[in-house]
Amino acid sequence: MYNETKKAVKPMQIQTEQPKNGADEHILVCLSSSPSNARIIHTAAKMAKVLHAKFTAIYVQTDSVESEKNRLRLEQNIQLAQGLGAEIIMTHGEDVPLQISEYVRLSDVTKIVIGQSSARRRGLFGKPTLTEKLISVAPNVDIHIIPDALNYVRPHRRRLLFGAETPSLRDIGVTVLSLAVCTAIGFLFDHLDFPDTNIVTVYILGVLMVSVLTKGYLCSMAGSLLSVVLFGFFLTEPQLSFKTYAVGYPVTFAVMLVASVLTGTLASKLKDHARLSARSAFRTQVLFDTDRLLQKAKSNDDILSVTCMQLSRLLDRSIVAYTKSENGMSTGRLFAEKKYTYSENLLNAAEQKAAEWAFQNGRRTGATTAQFGKSECLYLAIRAGSRVYGVIGIPMRPEKPDSFENSIVLSVVNECALAMDNTHNAAEKERAADLAKSEQLRADLLRSISHDLRTPLCSISGNADTLLHNGNCLDETTKQQIYKDIYDDSEWLIDVVENLLYVTRLNDGRLKLELTNQLVDEVISEAVSHLKQKSVGHTVTVKCDDLILARMDAQLIVQVIVNLIDNALKYTEQGSEICVSAEKQGKYAVIRVADNGSGIPDDMKSHIFEMFYTGKSTVADSRRSFGIGLTLCKSIVELHGGTLTLRDNVPCGCVFTFTLPLSEVTLNE
Repeated sequence: MYNETKKAVKPMQIQTEQPKNGADEHILVCLSSSPSNARIIHTAAKMAKVLHAKFTAIYVQTDSVESEKNRLRLEQNIQLAQGLGAEIIMTHGEDVPLQISEYVRLSDVTKIVIGQSSARRRGLFGKPTLTEKLISVAPNVDIHIIPDALNYVRPHRRRLLFGAETPSLRDIGVTVLSLAVCTAIGFLFDHLDFPDTNIVTVYILGVLMVSVLTKGYLCSMAGSLLSVVLFGFFLTEPQLSFKTYAVGYPVTFAVMLVASVLTGTLASKLKDHARLSARSAFRTQVLFDTDRLLQKAKSNDDILSVTCMQLSRLLDRSIVAYTKSENGMSTGRLFAEKKYTYSENLLNAAEQKAAEWAFQNGRRTGATTAQFGKSECLYLAIRAGSRVYGVIGIPMRPEKPDSFENSIVLSVVNECALAMDNTHNAAEKERAADLAKSEQLRADLLRSISHDLRTPLCSISGNADTLLHNGNCLDETTKQQIYKDIYDDSEWLIDVVENLLYVTRLNDGRLKLELTNQLVDEVISEAVSHLKQKSVGHTVTVKCDDLILARMDAQLIVQVIVNLIDNALKYTEQGSEICVSAEKQGKYAVIRVADNGSGIPDDMKSHIFEMFYTGKSTVADSRRSFGIGLTLCKSIVELHGGTLTLRDNVPCGCVFTFTLPLSEVTLNE
C-alpha cells in the first residue's frame, strides 16, 4: 500500500510555514460502496487518532442507480465510519469533486483520504477521473490516495442501457399506451392533411410524457426508438412499410430520434434532480421543525416526545424510547404517529436488554450491529459527551432505513442529546444559583446576628454587672432605670429570636398552619397588649368592625400585627399616632396598620419586603433592625391566601394593609 500525497505548500513557503498543531487538523474520508472502502476508513481513522484530529466522513449522493448489494455495503461503511468516531456528512449533487471541495472550504479540512479506483483516463480527450478532478478543485489540501482496486475484482453485473434498472410492468404499460395514443393522433392528423412536422411534435410530446411518468432511462430510450419506428411504419408513404418515397425522411427520422432521446434524457434527469431536491427539502424541513419544537420543550420528557414523534413521522414507523431515571434506565415507551401492527414486540424483555446495553455503554446496538443483532430495533444512545440521557430504538421493519434516512436520524438524535444537555446544564445552573443564594442568606443572617445582637447583649451584661458589684451604691431610681433597660433589651432579643425561628421554619417548609375561625378584633387586641410597654410615648388606637370572623392561624397573625405595629413604633417619633383598623371587603377581612410618621421614601418601597433589607432610616432606640420582620409578615399572609401591601398615608406616614379570607359559618338553630 502506498500514499500518493499532493503537498499544499509552495517551495517558497516551506521554510516559513509552521507545523500545525494536531488539534487544528481536520481529516476527511470519502465514503463509497466499494468493498475496499472499509480499509480506507480504517486508514483515515488511524491517521486521525495519531494526529488527534477531527474526523469526518462524507458521502455525495448522485443520480446513478445503486444495486441493492452496493446500497447495503454503503450503509455498512457508513456505520463503520461512525463507529470509529467519524462525523457523517450526507450531501447530493452530480459533480462529486465540487461537492467535496465546497465542504472542504467551509469546514477547514486539512487532509483528504480517498480511494483510487480502477478507472483511468482514456486517450488524450478522455474524461478525467474523480481523483484528478478532486486534485484540481482542492489545490490547498493534502490529498492521500489509497488504491482500492488492487484486491478488488469488479463483479460481472448485467448492465442495461445507460445503467438503467429493469422497468416495471406499469412503466412498460405507460410507454405502450402513450405511443399508441400518439400513433392514433398521428392517423388523425394524417387524415386531416396536417404537416408531418405536427405528427413528429406529437411523438416528441409522447416521449416526454413517458419520461415524466416512468422511472429510469430505459423507457425513455425505448420510447424514443419506437416513436421513430412507428412514425416511419404507419405514417409515411407508403404506409405499413419502412420504405419511403420522400428523399428527406431519413434526415427527419434522425432528427426525430435525436430530439426524442435528448428530450427523454433531460426529462429523466430533471425528475431525478427533483426527487433529490425534494428529499433534501424534506430533510431540511424535518430538522428545522425538530429544532423549533425542541426549543419550546421545557423538560426531558417533552424533548424525548418531540424527537420520537418527528422520527416516527420521518420513518413511518413506531419509535421506542428509554430515559435515564434515578435507578438507571426507565421503562420503555412507544411513540407512533399512527398505529402499526408490527409494534407489539418492541418492548419485550429481549429488546429491553439490548436497550440496557446501549444505555450502559453509550454505543449503538441491536439490529445491523454485532451486539444483539437479532433484535427488532437498532438502539442509539442519546449521548452528549460522557453523559447518556436515554436510548432511542429504531425498528428495522417493514424495511431498513437507507443511508439518507440514517443521516437524518443521527442528526435528530444529536439534536435531542444537545437539547437534553442544555436542559441539564440549565438545571445545574439554577441549583447552583439557589445554593449561592441560600449561602448568601445564611451569611447575611450570621453577619446580622453577630453584629446586631452584640449591642443589647453588651447592655444587658453591663447593667447586670453594675447591679451585681455596685448595687448598694445606687439609688432606687437608678436601679429601676437599669431594670427597665435590661427588660427592654431582653424583650427585643425575644422578638428577634421568635422572628428568626419563624423564618427558619418557613425556609425549611416546616411551618404548618393551624387554621381556625377567629374574631379579628380579639386577635388585634391580643397583639396590641403584647406591645403595651413599648408603646409608651405613642398613641395606639384600634378601630374594628363588629363580628369579623376570619380563617387564620391566630398565633401567626398575632405575630404579623405585632411586627407591623413594632415597625411603626421603631421608625416614628415620640407622640406619633398608630391606628390599627379592620373591616370587611367582599370575601376578605382587611386589616390596616397606619402611622403619621415621616413615611418611607419611594426608592425604598420596592425593597421593603426583601430579606435583610433595612434601608437608611434610623431606629429610635439606636438598635438596627434585622430586616426580616416585614419579609416574615408577607410570607405568613401569603400562606393564608392573602396579600400584604404598602401605601402612603395622607398627609404623612404610611399604611400597611393585609387581607385574610372570611370564615363561612353556618348557624344551626
